[in-house]
Amino acid sequence: MNVPPSSIATTLGIGSGIDMAGLAVQLAEAQFAGRNERLTAKSETLERQISLAGSIRSSFSVFASALGDRLRTGDLAPVPNINNPSVASVSSPPGSLGKGSYLLEVNSLASNQTLTGPVYASSADIVGAGTLTIRFGATSNAGFTENTARPALALEIAPGASLADVAQAINSQNAGLTAYVAQTSAGAQLVMKGAEGLENGFVLEATEDGTNPGLSALAWQPGGDPTRLIKASADAEYLLDGLLRRSSSNTIPNAAPGLSLSLTGLNAGAPATIGFANSNGAISSVMQDITGALNEIASELRAATNPLGGDLSRDPGARALSRSLSALGSTIIMPGAPEGSPRTLAELGLAIERDGSFRFDNAKLSQALERDPAGVAAMFTTGINGVYSTIDKLARSSSVSSDPGSLAGSITRYQSQSQRISSDLTKLAEQQETLRASMVARFAKADSRVAASKSTLSFLQSQIDVWNAQKN
Repeated sequence: MNVPPSSIATTLGIGSGIDMAGLAVQLAEAQFAGRNERLTAKSETLERQISLAGSIRSSFSVFASALGDRLRTGDLAPVPNINNPSVASVSSPPGSLGKGSYLLEVNSLASNQTLTGPVYASSADIVGAGTLTIRFGATSNAGFTENTARPALALEIAPGASLADVAQAINSQNAGLTAYVAQTSAGAQLVMKGAEGLENGFVLEATEDGTNPGLSALAWQPGGDPTRLIKASADAEYLLDGLLRRSSSNTIPNAAPGLSLSLTGLNAGAPATIGFANSNGAISSVMQDITGALNEIASELRAATNPLGGDLSRDPGARALSRSLSALGSTIIMPGAPEGSPRTLAELGLAIERDGSFRFDNAKLSQALERDPAGVAAMFTTGINGVYSTIDKLARSSSVSSDPGSLAGSITRYQSQSQRISSDLTKLAEQQETLRASMVARFAKADSRVAASKSTLSFLQSQIDVWNAQKN
C-alpha cells in the first residue's frame, strides 16, 4: 500500500514538529471570531427582546381574559332579590342593570294542556288509519277558540299503525307537543301535552280511512269526554307594581329594567317585594385587583423600556403600550353615559403616579357609588364599552402581529431578524470550516516538504561524517 509522505510525517510526528491541524483551527477561528461574536451577541439580544415582549403581551392577554371571566360570572352588578322566594325566582338579563324596587303579586300561573286518549289493551294496539288533525287555541271543556295565526297540524296515520306509532308521529313534528303512552291501571292511554299558555291548547279531529276504522276514538272536542282533559292551558296573570299583566309562560324575561321573573307560586293579596342588592364591596375588590394587575404589567414594562439598558427601550410596540397605560385613567370608557355618570377609570379611583405606577383610591370609588351606583355598575359589564372592553382592546391591539407598532408586530420583526442571524451564523460556520480544511491541506503539503528537506539534510550530514572519518 502506498502511503502519502505527508500522512507518514503527520503520523510519526516528524516534519516541522508543529501541530498543523490545531494551527489551522486556531487561524480559522481567529479569521471569523469578530463576526461570530457580533452575530452571537445580536442573536442573544433578539432572544431577550422576543422573550420580554412575549411576556408582557401574554400578561396583558391573561389579565383581560381573567377580568372578562370575572365579570361574566361575578357579582359586580346589582343582584335582584325577593322577600318571598316561593312566589318567584328573580334574576337580571345579561348586560342589563336593575335598580329601585318592585311589588309582585301572582294571581295565576301559566299552564299547559294535558289530554289523554281512550283506554287500549296495550301500546301495540292498532288504532286505525286516516288523518289526525290537531288545531291550536284556547281550550277548555266548555269551548274552543282557535288560534288562526297558528296553522293546524295534519298527521297521516298509516294502516296498521299502533298507539305507540301515533305518539311517535306527534313527537316527530316538533310542533310544541309531546306525546307518550302511559300504562295505567285501566290500560294503555295516549297522553298529549302542549306548551304553556292559553293559546297553546289543542283539539283533535279524525278523518278515518273507511277500510281501516278506529282512528276517531282518539279525536276530542270540548263537550266530549270531560275526564280526558286533565289540565287546560292558561296564561300567567300577575301584577307588577299594581299593573295587571299576562304571560303565556311562567318565565318572563325583561319584566322590568334589569329584572327577569320565573313565577312559581301564588300570593294574591300579599305582594312580594323585589329589590337589588348593593354590590359596592365586590366592585371595590375588583378595582383593587385591576390596580394590582396593572402595576405588575407596568413594572415589567418600565424595566424593559428603561433607556439605560432596557432591551425594549427603543421598541415601538412597548412604547405605544406605555403611552396607553399612562393615559388609561383619563380615557373615556363610557362615551354614552348620561350626564353626571362616571365615564373614566379615574372617577372609579384609579390614579397614576409620576413613575407610571397605579394607585387605587377607595374613597373616590365610594363617592362615585354613593352618587350613581347604577352608573358605576354599568362600567363593569362585558359590553362594547366599560372597564373590560377597554382592557380587552389594549390586549388585542398588542397582539396584532401585522401591526408593526404593536408588541406582536415587534415579536414578528425580532423573530425574522433572529432567523436571518441564525442563517448567517450557519453560513459563517461553513465558511470557517472551508478555510480550516483548506489550511490543513496546505499545511500538510508544507510539512511534507519540510520533512523531505530534513531527510536530505540528514543524509548529507551522514556523508560528511563518513568523509571526515576517512581523512582521519
